Amino acid sequence: MLFPGTEMHLITFFFVVIEMVMFLYQMIYYLSRPRDKSRLWYLILLVLLLGYNITGGLFPDPAIPIPIVVQNIIAYGTGFTMASFFPYYFYKAFNLKRLRFHALYGIFLFLILPFFLFFVIGYSINKDLGWTRRYGVIIPFLYSISLVWALTKAVLIKYREDKSKAELKEIFAVYLAVIPWASMTLLSYFNASQALEVSITNGGFLVITVLFIRRTVRESRQEYDELQELNSTLTEKVKERTRKLEELNEQKTHTFVNLAHETKTPLTLISNYLEEYIDKYGETTELTVIRKNIDKLTKDISNFFDLERYSKGFDVYNHDQVTDFSELLNDNLVLFRHYASHRQVSISSDITPDLHVKADPDAINRIVNNLVENAIRYSRENSRIHVSLRVGEEDLLHFSVQDEGMGIPRNMQQKIFEPYFQIYTAKKSSQGMGLGLPIVRQIVDGLAGKITVESNPDKKTGTTMKVSLPIYQAGINEEAAIYAVHQHTRLYPETFQVEDSPFDEQHQTLMIVEDNLAMLQYLTRKLSTQYNIIVALNGQEALKKIREATILPHLIISDVMMDKVDGYKFASILSEDARYNHIPFIFLSAKYTSDDRLQGLQLGAIDFIRKPFRIPELSQKIASILENAERQRKVLLNSAFSALKNLGQIPPPPSTPVDPVPENVPAPAARVGSRFEQNCQRYHLTSREIDIARLICEGHKYKDIGTTLFISEKTVTKHVQNIFEKVAIRNKVQLINKLEAGDD
Repeated sequence: MLFPGTEMHLITFFFVVIEMVMFLYQMIYYLSRPRDKSRLWYLILLVLLLGYNITGGLFPDPAIPIPIVVQNIIAYGTGFTMASFFPYYFYKAFNLKRLRFHALYGIFLFLILPFFLFFVIGYSINKDLGWTRRYGVIIPFLYSISLVWALTKAVLIKYREDKSKAELKEIFAVYLAVIPWASMTLLSYFNASQALEVSITNGGFLVITVLFIRRTVRESRQEYDELQELNSTLTEKVKERTRKLEELNEQKTHTFVNLAHETKTPLTLISNYLEEYIDKYGETTELTVIRKNIDKLTKDISNFFDLERYSKGFDVYNHDQVTDFSELLNDNLVLFRHYASHRQVSISSDITPDLHVKADPDAINRIVNNLVENAIRYSRENSRIHVSLRVGEEDLLHFSVQDEGMGIPRNMQQKIFEPYFQIYTAKKSSQGMGLGLPIVRQIVDGLAGKITVESNPDKKTGTTMKVSLPIYQAGINEEAAIYAVHQHTRLYPETFQVEDSPFDEQHQTLMIVEDNLAMLQYLTRKLSTQYNIIVALNGQEALKKIREATILPHLIISDVMMDKVDGYKFASILSEDARYNHIPFIFLSAKYTSDDRLQGLQLGAIDFIRKPFRIPELSQKIASILENAERQRKVLLNSAFSALKNLGQIPPPPSTPVDPVPENVPAPAARVGSRFEQNCQRYHLTSREIDIARLICEGHKYKDIGTTLFISEKTVTKHVQNIFEKVAIRNKVQLINKLEAGDD
């Protein structure tokens, strides 16, 4: 039974439809996993089988406008091509290494070559398909027997390596697939019907398909098991790594706690002796700075200890007390108003009287101090802060602090309650440790309260921090706990002003950029005896002063973490401006990781000095940098004037430190003042030799000397040889000793 209008049998058509569906399905899988080579080989076999079925079913057909000879050649050609791929498929898909010769060479010699000789050439000449079919399949038939024998040996060898039941089933299935393939020559010889030939050959393919699906399922299960095992192993490794990290973190925390604990005793002694000294001799600006910073350090250590106690589940406060929140808040605001007024910030309040809470007064004090102090710290000048305490719903009191500062982005409004998180870390250095608000939240949570943040910088500046706590109705005989409001030195306004020092043309000029007024005043006081000082509180102010200055600074010393424009940005702007990129730059910062230091040096900084530092060390580094810069300036001037002199363009100016003369003429003794120059004159060095000797003493290489003096490295080497001969030395160390120290 044929498909209407064609010579294709319905059985052939049925196989074609099934195989096309299988091809599309397997192609989707292959595209999702293109590295799956076994699926690729299966797809190739499937395509070749489709070509064999379609051409074998349609050809020969007199109704098709193609010569019958050509149709027969195409039909038999697809069959031979499909049959030739079978050995290669078994060789690759089942890893039968013994079939390598047949897969790579045998098919060309015993299948493809006979096809061309008999079916392409012979049949095209004699037009006798019967004769071609009888003699053209003899060699392929003998080869198929040889291949079956080779396949048997290859299978036996593989079975010896793996005698599992699954492997035995696979070997049996391979034979079932090979038998139809081997019988193709017999079917062609006896001119079997299309239905019989297609059924046998496609039956073998169905066996291969079953083998392929079985192998795919097995590999998928194996991959799944391996992934499960890998996932389990990885989970165990993650748990082990997490455990080790937790232990390491615990050790670090324990070490930090011990260090902080050991610090409390020295701090207590320093603080008490300082108070005694102030009581006895009076307070000075310097002592106020010391006391303020001791108090800040003490506060940070106390915050750290309290947070650690909270994390361990210990109680920090005794909440079995009654606190008059209204009275405590009023008393604190007296001090805060005084502090805020010096920063041009006003504080208004709306406080409902006689509101009590069941809490330790020190805990409430801490809540008030943290929220109000933060509001003052981050408020801009000439702004207002509103503090309110009122009764809300459900017997709750609401304590809120509203400022007009820069605000807190929504994505950070929960992070500010995490330990050590600092929202403005990248911009400002004068902050704490990021422990205040986490402790406030711990206190509020312990009192069954709630703390919220209201801020939207995109629409409006300012932030409102709101704390809600249960109101406590005190009994008739129940009195509020006694509390104390302390004048903390950290609230003392910084009344001193730091200004540029008076200009002295005999001194070189330094610019100091530091946002901590106490540090800025200290550096100015220590360095202004030797240098002119230009001060700035941030990079923006420093840039403005540099651009307006009539005399540029000889050296810039800058902090890293500052508001508006930080130290890195400041240095980057200067390095990109040809007017200022020659100014030496030193970073002075508490940030001192290798990445911080590398970033600073990449921006062109000469040094990165870590806080805390010793002022003698800083002074010596400043002096060395300025002296080296002056040396380089003199060398460049002398070199430039020497070059112009030799070219005959201009004479050297009278004020030149060293009068350049022709290269081979000794420098006059009257023009030489320093020990180095006196020694150069003593050994009769020429001006060019003096320039080279000076650069050698400064540590420059011959190549760098040549670049600086606009001469070749070979010329530098020749001059150095002459210098060594005149001074009677053999190396650079001896040269430095002779010229700078004057050793004989």
